[in-house]
Amino acid sequence: MLRLLERVELAVGELASALQLPQSTMSRHLKALFHAGIVTKRAEGTATLYRLTVESLAPNARVAWELLRGSMHGSTNGASGINATCADDDRRLAEVLAARNPDGVGFFGRVGGEWSGLRRGLFGERFAAEALLALTPREWVVADLGCGTGEITAEIAPFVRKVVAIDREAAMLDATRRRVRELNNQDIDVEVRRGDLAQLPAKAGEFNACVLSLVLHHVRDTTAVLACARRALARGGVILVIDMVAHERAEYRTTMGHQHLGFSEEAMHAMAKSAKCTLELYRSLRPAIDARGPGLFVARLTK
Repeated sequence: MLRLLERVELAVGELASALQLPQSTMSRHLKALFHAGIVTKRAEGTATLYRLTVESLAPNARVAWELLRGSMHGSTNGASGINATCADDDRRLAEVLAARNPDGVGFFGRVGGEWSGLRRGLFGERFAAEALLALTPREWVVADLGCGTGEITAEIAPFVRKVVAIDREAAMLDATRRRVRELNNQDIDVEVRRGDLAQLPAKAGEFNACVLSLVLHHVRDTTAVLACARRALARGGVILVIDMVAHERAEYRTTMGHQHLGFSEEAMHAMAKSAKCTLELYRSLRPAIDARGPGLFVARLTK
């Protein structure tokens, strides 16, 4: 909380969104910090804004804060600098600040940050991402590896020649078949296969692209899976990985069976190299303010 409030003045709700904590929790802690003289507050309209100003702290409090702030930097999953939890907070803070109403004139100036909500009300949330799939070459054959219940399969199938959905769990494949039944009735080609990703049921060079969406963190031997995907790619093929950035939520190992606590860019580069691929892109995705999980990234690997 203090690290963000040192950077920018924030309302209770904004701070709660950035830190993925209940607003009541934020209010309780801010009240204690204000009475201790650690944060200041002021009213702006109906909102109360809080800020940490280091210069106004008592000398002993300033020393304590500088020590605490320093402890939040270090090495995490091989990357130096700010730790993974703080990096996640920073990404969400950027979204919170972007959602504020900017000053301006005319229609877009007046609606400002509310334009996104107005646009969603008129057109829904999916149109942009779905329309951008039209950039995918029509002649491609795409594999959805670890397809789960088939969300990715159903999204991309109308835009390419064929999608092959692969998973080892029969229940997941049944759910995928139900999801794409209507697509098959529209002469959109979707094939469902059962198999292990480390022993991929696919011919060499069969696919133009392989998608691994929120799959790799469940896989013990990630290099083996990427190497299998590479063998199944045609010349110039692409592996698209969507997964969690490196994080520190160790409880995910026991509560959800995760084998890895996300992946840093350095980790993805090493895995790609071991699988004889090239990591062409690693980019953090914009976080949803109301999401409760770690941040996500997209990575593009080429054969």
